[in-house]
Amino acid sequence: MYRLRPGQSNAMKFIRATNLGLMKDKVKSAELLSCRCMSSKSDYIHESIVPSDHFQKSLPRLPIPKLELTCERYLKSQAVLQSDKEHTATKKLVDEFLAGEGKELHEQLLQRDKQNKHTSYISEPWFDMYLKDRRPVALTHNPFITFTDDPKPEYMDQLVRATNLVMSSLRFMKTYRANLLEPDVYHLNPKQSDTMQFRKFVRMLPKAVSFYGAYWYKAFPLDMSQYPNLFNSTRIPKHGKDVLFTDSSAKHMLVMRKGHMYLFDAIDKDGNIVAPEIIMSHIKHILNDPRPANENALGVLTTMDRDKWATVRTQLCNAGDMNESAFFSSGVMNEGYMKLVDSALFTLVLDDTTPEDPNEITRNFLHGDGTNRWFDKSFSLILTKDGRAAVNFEHSWGDGVAVLRYFNEVWKESTSKPFVHPGTVPSNVDSNLTVQNIEFALDPKLKEYINSAKTSYEKKYTSLDVDHLEYYKFTKTSLKQMKLSPDAMLQLVIQMGYYKQYGKTAATYESCSTAAFRHGRTETIRSATHATKKACEMFNQKNNTYSVGDLKEALEQCSKYHGQLTKEAAMGQGWDRHLFAMKYYAGQEGKVPMLYQDPAYANINHIILSTSTLSSPSVVIGGFGAVTQNGYGVGYSVEDERIGFNVTNYPPETNVHEFIDCLKESLDDLNAVFEGRNPRS
Repeated sequence: MYRLRPGQSNAMKFIRATNLGLMKDKVKSAELLSCRCMSSKSDYIHESIVPSDHFQKSLPRLPIPKLELTCERYLKSQAVLQSDKEHTATKKLVDEFLAGEGKELHEQLLQRDKQNKHTSYISEPWFDMYLKDRRPVALTHNPFITFTDDPKPEYMDQLVRATNLVMSSLRFMKTYRANLLEPDVYHLNPKQSDTMQFRKFVRMLPKAVSFYGAYWYKAFPLDMSQYPNLFNSTRIPKHGKDVLFTDSSAKHMLVMRKGHMYLFDAIDKDGNIVAPEIIMSHIKHILNDPRPANENALGVLTTMDRDKWATVRTQLCNAGDMNESAFFSSGVMNEGYMKLVDSALFTLVLDDTTPEDPNEITRNFLHGDGTNRWFDKSFSLILTKDGRAAVNFEHSWGDGVAVLRYFNEVWKESTSKPFVHPGTVPSNVDSNLTVQNIEFALDPKLKEYINSAKTSYEKKYTSLDVDHLEYYKFTKTSLKQMKLSPDAMLQLVIQMGYYKQYGKTAATYESCSTAAFRHGRTETIRSATHATKKACEMFNQKNNTYSVGDLKEALEQCSKYHGQLTKEAAMGQGWDRHLFAMKYYAGQEGKVPMLYQDPAYANINHIILSTSTLSSPSVVIGGFGAVTQNGYGVGYSVEDERIGFNVTNYPPETNVHEFIDCLKESLDDLNAVFEGRNPRS
């Protein structure tokens, strides 16, 4: 990394150096105009009296479960998917593992964990799992979350909403970096702990013991170690294993429209956020760019296989003097284009699309055609022409907890305290001087790569199918009133839907955050259980063998057992990560115990039903690509007023539209029982 002249950001220096035909006094005038900024005090979303990092040092460490319990839990999950003969064979391998190689691997994992008390035992294996995966990140890993529309329709203008979301995004970033963002805390009893008294109490405690003070209030601080990677970050392709790059000193944004790439400074030389009217002016300037779509849009390269992209990126960086290497111009050392893309605060994507129905919205925000995306950035803020907005994020650096916190804060402020309005007049700064369109030098071979990537990606995303379901007959509120876990019931509906369609149970994955621990990531809830399997069989009986009372009891058992699995997973007591970590380190030594060679282990990890939920008033739709060719990617939410499913698949092995119909029938079956009716009568 080249050293920069103090007080001058990467993008601004680049702009000054590449506008070679401009008079120096004009550039200086533009810089003075762009320094009209908000006061630093108003650059924060809020100012917490408890520092953002106050609990981080005292967070408990992610526990390594007892090997005996891991094996027991593993067998319970396997039994649901296996015949008696298959289960007997798997149990034999588990017993041998428990008595031999597994015991040794477990002890080695404990020792390694003791030597790395600054982190969690899953951190290295989990990062490697993502970064060594050679598949494209688009569709394979990157999920999307769609913002709820602004309640004031006039604020759904693309320019107005983009400006407000950018402003709130920058303020979120500054609040966190100033250590003023309210720490993430799960309040078991909000009336007792989500109070000013609690905050005043815990802020007086030393950081080394602050967690225990919160625990006394039955409040559980969450890990926030992923937050630094939210801004100024990107995933860079390398052969064999990618790397994560962050440069928090960069002050510029990357904006994409019609496959063209633009840069402008959103933070001034003093570290303050540029005035909203100026940012509005810059975005308007980009929206008014009359050029047609870029035939050589570089973003589509980020949809490639990672090793192939690593090769192409190297060629791209070497194709022109300014593509990557730092260069002198007008006596100033400037960063190359690729480093400016990598270090940008985040990507603002301005689409000319106007998707209407949920399936079109999913396709636009999940994958698009790749030409107006840079999927490697930590996250992209995407806005359609009609003001719909979403975040598409790269998954290796972090999980839904950090993204959803950003998402909620930005939606809340941008809709309740917008900085620009339909009548706001953009600043009269000359954005032509301060917004720079960057054009990489491309040789004929690189243009071939771009065209090839377009063709391959189009074949991939057109093979994906999507469908959506909204349901209103019962909701989160009514389920709680019946003392049933809303998540358990939605997971049961997914099991019932698949059972209706295929007459069997399948390997199922539900993501559960382990952010209650230092450097926790996720654990798996294996939500296909004996309880759900029995319920599926009972609800699909053709001869009314079971009464409404029997069916209600089955629902209660599903809710109870799912609650137990959820608690175990959240407390780091699932079996997936423990077995995964031991397999990871065993593989480094060239030893793979027979347990991992068992076809049953491969089968239970070939996820047919990959599920995830993000429930929030700010979220309208969220989703991701199915993780296997014969499976479904199920994003779902259960709110106070509705239930929603967003499902993807790859035909012809599966049919998402039939699956959606089966989900609807399953929801109706549950609703019949709630109303005291037998669904089969």
